[in-house]
Amino acid sequence: MKKEFMYRALENARIAFDAGDVPVGAVIVKDGEIIAEAYNERECSSLATAHAEVLAIERACKRLGRWRLSDCEMYVTLEPCPMCAGAILNARIGKVYFALKDANAGALGSVLNLNSYPLLHKVNAQMGPCEEESRALLSEFFKRRR
Repeated sequence: MKKEFMYRALENARIAFDAGDVPVGAVIVKDGEIIAEAYNERECSSLATAHAEVLAIERACKRLGRWRLSDCEMYVTLEPCPMCAGAILNARIGKVYFALKDANAGALGSVLNLNSYPLLHKVNAQMGPCEEESRALLSEFFKRRR
């Protein structure tokens, strides 16, 4: 795990913040190189599925020309929700590092754990660096929304 990749995910989250969307950012890494990155775009695109993780997966698949991403790692600023965790499992991503657990919708251990279901793929998911930075960004976003 490299902290620089989570920092890049945080930069993406800040773009979402500035655009008025929930500040979540994600990057996908293969062989030590970022091959895709994204941030939440639900508000600007009016698409419920425009989460950072889903967008990053789509971009990585297009770049590599395949849907299996088992040799890739994802760095994301917030624990993936059920939709995103499902996309991660379907893409066969090898490892996921998330900066902050999501007590409201986390689907890789906090609220539920899709890894505990008898699916074909299990993802190696764990807390990564930058928990405080991610928490501060999300807290500021929701403070301003109230």
